Amino acid sequence: MNNFQLEALLNAELKPEQVKDYSPNGLQVQGRDNVQTIVTGVTACQDLIDKAIEYQADAILVHHGYFWRGESQSIRGMKYQRIKMLIENGINLYGYHLPLDIHPTLGNNAQLAKRLGIEIIGGLEPNNPVSIPVYGKLSTPMTLGQFEQQVATVLNRTPLVVDGGRTARIETVGLCTGGAQDFIDLAAEQGMDAYLSGEISERTTFSAREQGVHYVAAGHHATERYGVKALGEWLADHHGLTTHFVDIDNPA
Repeated sequence: MNNFQLEALLNAELKPEQVKDYSPNGLQVQGRDNVQTIVTGVTACQDLIDKAIEYQADAILVHHGYFWRGESQSIRGMKYQRIKMLIENGINLYGYHLPLDIHPTLGNNAQLAKRLGIEIIGGLEPNNPVSIPVYGKLSTPMTLGQFEQQVATVLNRTPLVVDGGRTARIETVGLCTGGAQDFIDLAAEQGMDAYLSGEISERTTFSAREQGVHYVAAGHHATERYGVKALGEWLADHHGLTTHFVDIDNPA
């Protein structure tokens, strides 16, 4: 498939024009014209680029790409080394940030909810048809301890948990993968029993305790592994491309 045709295909599925984002979505670094083999991963770090070279990949597809708002525009140091390796090896880099979070089936939120047994009902942001955080119900209500164990088993890491103290059993859960801890206030406003995201800030603890919402910080990387993996599998199953998901370990 032509590299620009692949971008058009991904744009048609993920609809990046629906959200205002912090980085460009789509083809970020142009490589060779034809794409057959793609390496997918969470972040376009040097280790992932090295794996793409090892696989002789034509493209890398990630959730965290380059050129973030507010970063230096200079291409030097680490950024230079990464881009240099992409260009020298003819590897296209595609990045999709918020559009990949919110996709109703392939997105990070949808894929994580599916694994945790949460049926998504709607968005947490009132009157926003493309709400970034979502909410739903557990297929089986759990205690906080049981939910913590469920998250640990699914993600293969121990989450950081703040007991909100209001309810003994969890049924309704707000959810947003990655660094979305401040949406806990929306979860509280809408009466959620618990809210789960990737990261935690000092203020999050008091938001949870004082508003009576259990908070689960399950890891930025860990909560965002599944969207890009599902997207790669969709490209392989429906469009005949060869994809390899590579999970570069990240404790954050």
